[in-house]
Amino acid sequence: QVQLVESGGGVVQAGGSLRLSCAASGRTFSTQAMGWFRQAPGKEREFVAAIRRSGGSTAYADSVKGRFTISRDNAKNTVFLQMNRLKPEDTAVYYCVVGTYGGAIPRAKDAVDYWGQGTQVTVSV
Repeated sequence: QVQLVESGGGVVQAGGSLRLSCAASGRTFSTQAMGWFRQAPGKEREFVAAIRRSGGSTAYADSVKGRFTISRDNAKNTVFLQMNRLKPEDTAVYYCVVGTYGGAIPRAKDAVDYWGQGTQVTVSV
């Protein structure tokens, strides 16, 4: 049984930083990309960032480019999201995801095979 367990969420002031982690267990994702989505209250769940297994290819939503950095440790089946210069509009539940077999970057919800339970990030003014 695959499990994705996120950690690192919390409350931070605008301009601050947080680092999210997601540990995957139950299997090794030999080809799949990993990434993050988020969902703010009253809004659709949206793509944030993703990284291929090789780590050499990443993708970001325009709203977080230059502020967020995604990385992964394949040996530990873990993906990270370093979030800097946080803004109140970054407030959301952040979900760790694993993309479909083959390695494509999961920019859409139907390109995701597995979801974590989510971790809350709150950015205060």
